[in-house]
Amino acid sequence: MARTVATEKTVDVEGLLDFVRPRHQWILAAARSDGRPQMSPVTGGVNSDGKLVVSTYPSRDKVHNIRRNPQVTVCVMSDHFGGAWVQVDGSATVVDLPEAMDGLVDYFRSISGEHSDWDEYRAAMERQGKCLIVIEPERWGPIATGGFPAPVMKLLDELDDEREQPDDALPASEGDEPADANSSMDIAGFAD
Repeated sequence: MARTVATEKTVDVEGLLDFVRPRHQWILAAARSDGRPQMSPVTGGVNSDGKLVVSTYPSRDKVHNIRRNPQVTVCVMSDHFGGAWVQVDGSATVVDLPEAMDGLVDYFRSISGEHSDWDEYRAAMERQGKCLIVIEPERWGPIATGGFPAPVMKLLDELDDEREQPDDALPASEGDEPADANSSMDIAGFAD
């Protein structure tokens, strides 16, 4: 597997929303009454007002926690675990039915496009008693990718280059012993 360098890209709110719109796998963190985080994997979208939205049920812990303390954090991830991600902090509001219906329609559109039967969708949301969490982004970290920090990557590349040189290309030092073909060194120089 090829090594990659970790990256960070600072974006404005439009850049954030452009990044978030096609990514629907999120972790939503709210605060429990004791202050510890309560995290939920959710399917999220961006509504037409540029707010982050999550459809859920009023009885869920995340809803109780948000009603008590609206400060939330969302980690928006790419479809594959090693892809780009961003952390978004904001204030959340829980919107209940019937007021939530237009927002639930907007939520569905932001994730799946047009429904084949909007009356059927609305009836299902009503039957299920759904609610909508609406999050106003207030601050966000850079869009990041995992990988090695750049200085570590440079060191690893240098070690790879040294290992690829033929034995006769390496300068000999006084007291050097021939390398054992079965041993290797990690980046700290310790034999395994």
